[in-house]
Amino acid sequence: MALTRAYCKGVLEAEGFPVADVSEHLERPDTVVWVDFCGPSKEQLHELADELGLHELAVEDALEPHQRAKLDHYATHLFFSCHAVQMDRDEGLLAQSEIDAFINERWLVTVRKNEGFPMDPVLARWDRSSDLAVHGVGFLLYGLLDVVVDGYFETIQAFDDFYDEVSEAMFAETPVQPSAQKHWFQTRQALIQFHRLVVPMREAVSGLMRREQSTIDEDLYPYYQDVYDHVLRVSESTDALRDLVSTIVETNLSLRDYQTNQIMKKVTSWAAIIAVPTLVTGWYGMNVPYPGSGETWGVAAAAVLVLLMSGALYLVFKRRDWL
Repeated sequence: MALTRAYCKGVLEAEGFPVADVSEHLERPDTVVWVDFCGPSKEQLHELADELGLHELAVEDALEPHQRAKLDHYATHLFFSCHAVQMDRDEGLLAQSEIDAFINERWLVTVRKNEGFPMDPVLARWDRSSDLAVHGVGFLLYGLLDVVVDGYFETIQAFDDFYDEVSEAMFAETPVQPSAQKHWFQTRQALIQFHRLVVPMREAVSGLMRREQSTIDEDLYPYYQDVYDHVLRVSESTDALRDLVSTIVETNLSLRDYQTNQIMKKVTSWAAIIAVPTLVTGWYGMNVPYPGSGETWGVAAAAVLVLLMSGALYLVFKRRDWL
């Protein structure tokens, strides 16, 4: 089922009408129509494409998954593609939902690949600034982008909080469990994926702000500039997080090497201490005559020698912090 709205001179006049009535609303001057599809079939989209004159390449892009953020220019409309994201911290996975938009001075058609991005926040954003609806499609597109970019900030905050916890866990006395290391790896992959989605968004939004685009009124440029600034901040934050992750990985490897060296020093030190009584008892256990053989003082001398040499090694290793 498609969502629909019709604005006349900035006033919401109709909502929830059939897609077949789009042309009827567009016959009225000063009327702007919005249509939203969620996972439409080829027949549904092609029917509206024939009615509004949507370019076949844009329609093909809207039906195909995995488009990067971009802005394409066609004779009668623009085609804009972006992604809404949501971070699942428990699983370390990034959920994304592609949103495509056909943009004309009189109409805006949005196509969502799935329900991962609900339109309720967008509708609330439009209703909250209803005084800007007089600017038509430019305002509707701004409201959509504003909600999408706000989701980027929430995702960045989720990444930031997660890596704060990771930084603290690295210096804990208990070793990191394999399951936690897998979670770290998945979250790092999610951050790389998020970076790939956000970076092209800068160019796409910048293309919308070019003065030759008649879809955006002059009064809306500050709002689009605000969205563009937010995208830049998200992109810069993503770069900073990637640097932080690289530092965390290097620090984690260094800590693991350090802990391994500490364990090896302790094992080696105790092995050296244990080797002393082994050496002495082995010497005195030979089947040949030796000083003190068969005498009580020989046993005492061997015991004293073991204690003195083992004690001396223990003190040396302890002083060097090997034990």
